[in-house]
Amino acid sequence: MDSFEATRARMPELERRIDQDPGAFRVLTGERPTGPLHLGHYFGTLRERVRLQERGIETFVVLADYQVITDREVAGDVGRFVREAVLDYLATGLDPERTTIFTHSAVPELNQLLLPFLSLVSEAELHRNPTVKAELAASGRALSGLLLTYPVHQAADILFCKGNLVPVGKDNLPHVEITRTIARRFAERYGTLFPEPEGLVTDAPELPGLDGGKMSKSRGNAIALSMTADETAALIRRARTDSTRTITFDPVSRPEVSGLLSVAAVCCGRVPEDLAADIGSAGGAALKATVTEAVNEFLAPFRARRAELAADPRIVDDVLAAGNDRARAIAAETLREVREAMGMGYANPPRGFAA
Repeated sequence: MDSFEATRARMPELERRIDQDPGAFRVLTGERPTGPLHLGHYFGTLRERVRLQERGIETFVVLADYQVITDREVAGDVGRFVREAVLDYLATGLDPERTTIFTHSAVPELNQLLLPFLSLVSEAELHRNPTVKAELAASGRALSGLLLTYPVHQAADILFCKGNLVPVGKDNLPHVEITRTIARRFAERYGTLFPEPEGLVTDAPELPGLDGGKMSKSRGNAIALSMTADETAALIRRARTDSTRTITFDPVSRPEVSGLLSVAAVCCGRVPEDLAADIGSAGGAALKATVTEAVNEFLAPFRARRAELAADPRIVDDVLAAGNDRARAIAAETLREVREAMGMGYANPPRGFAA
C-alpha cells in the first residue's frame, strides 16, 4: 500500500477523533496567490475549509505570497490576487472570527523558523520531493534555492501554529511527510515542541477543466469565482466540443464534452452520464446551454455575497490586518520557544518587541 492509500485507510479513525474532540486539532492550509481562484478550488478546497471551520476546528489559511516566485521570475499581480482570494474566502463562508487568514510576507518569523528547519533535512531529501521536481520541469528554469527549499517553507507554515491537521491531495502528501520528519528530528535534537501533523484526505471531486484537462488558471479552461454570469457564459460558449452530435460521457475518447458534463454535474448534484442522456442528440449548443445554466445558478448566491463584500474595500484590509497580527503573535511565540530549546534564549527580544 503506497503512502497515499495508507493515509486514506486511516481516514475513518481520524474523522472519528475529530468528531470526538475537534478542539484538539488545528488546521493549516492555503495556496499561492498566482491567479484567480476557480470552480475547481471551490469544490476541491474552499468548501472543505468551511466544513472544518463549522466542525469547530481552529483553522489557519495562508496566502503564500512569497512562494509565488518559487517557479517564476516575478510576483506579477500578486496584490490583486491576494485581495480577490480573501473575497472568495469570505463569500464561501470562512469566518475571520474563527479562521485566521494571513499572508506569508506579513509574518517574518516564518522565515526565521526556516533556518533551523533547513538543518534538519538533507539536500537529497529535498531533491527527491515530487512537487519540486514537477514544478522545476514545468518552469523551464534552473533550480533556484527557493524552489528547492519550498517543502521546508511549507513545513514552517504548518508548524509555526503547531498545526496538526493538513487537508491534502495525493500530489501534496510528500509535503506533510517532510513536515513530520522535521518535527520528529527537532524533537530528537532539542526536545518535543511540534506535533507531527496528519494529512486529511477528503472526498472532494477532482474537477476537470472545460477542455477535459486539469482545471488550471494557466490553461484558460477554468471558471474563475470572480467571473460574472455573462463572462461565464462567454467562456463556456468558446469551449471546444467535437463533431459527434449525440452527447455521451467518455472522458478518454471525448475529453472536451466530458469536461463540460463534469462541470455541470457537480454544480447541479447529478452524475454526468444522466446529464448526457438528457441532452441526447441535441448537440453541443444544448450541452453548453446546460453547463451555463448549471454553473450560473450554482454560483448566484456566492456572487451576490461576494459583490456585497467587495463594495466595502475596508473589509479585506481589516481581515488581513487582524489575521496577520494574530499569525505573527503566534509565530513570534513559537520562534521564542525554538530559540529556548536550541539554547539560544539570549536571542529572544524583550516582550512586546518584534522578533
